[in-house]
Amino acid sequence: MGVQADKIFVNLAVKDLNNTKAFFSKLGFEFNDQFTNEFAASMIINDNIFAMLLVEEHFKTFTKKEITDSTKSNEAILALSVESKEKVIDIVNKALDAGGKPSKEPQDHGFMYGWSFEDIDGHLWELFYMDESAIK
Repeated sequence: MGVQADKIFVNLAVKDLNNTKAFFSKLGFEFNDQFTNEFAASMIINDNIFAMLLVEEHFKTFTKKEITDSTKSNEAILALSVESKEKVIDIVNKALDAGGKPSKEPQDHGFMYGWSFEDIDGHLWELFYMDESAIK
């Protein structure tokens, strides 16, 4: 088996940290205050997955490359598995109500349901539920 990691920290450049924190708070996410300041916020997705929301100028200290304008192009889609179709619908609706934009229409494949949105910084998020018992 290949490399095994215990946790993942996805780093995302954001324009206005306070607005971005408010957006994700409306979706139900919480932040680790120990790793949150005026330059960065550690958003808790679960015990092992975190999104580090970094003000663009601070993000630039971690790379020599240009920061992608995520409102015009994208490098990744952040896909999160949740416990039910209803949870997918709930989170995406909260995102849209909080100022996010629709990304793709909901997709229902019977055993799997997914729906995606664009956050206020243009990052793409896909929420999905998969009934694993249906594919065994």
